[in-house]
Amino acid sequence: MKKLLFTALMGGFLSLASSAQTKAVQTVKISTPTVQCEMCKKKIEDYLKRYDGVTMVNANYKRHEVTVKYVTDRTNEEVLKAAIANAGYDANEIKANPEAYKALPKCCKKPEDGGGMSKH
Repeated sequence: MKKLLFTALMGGFLSLASSAQTKAVQTVKISTPTVQCEMCKKKIEDYLKRYDGVTMVNANYKRHEVTVKYVTDRTNEEVLKAAIANAGYDANEIKANPEAYKALPKCCKKPEDGGGMSKH
């Protein structure tokens, strides 16, 4: 009987310990109105994947949004939006870094700046 009780208690402690080590993961959608082509998508995805805690990135240039899954104790939504802005793109209320925007290829710039995808 004591062995059974001991085994049950140990099992309880082990399951508690393993669940305590599970990190909280959050998914956020960030509006990126200036993202408009496959090059933009690749640049943002490659850039954000380097951030500690980011587990998944999907930039959808047709919907003008980036979906990011991240570990909450390693990064947060504000850091991710700032990273997108530092790559040269608007992210929600944060405007693109002007120097990074200037360095983008022509197809990644806003149509009012002479950029955008050509219509063939």
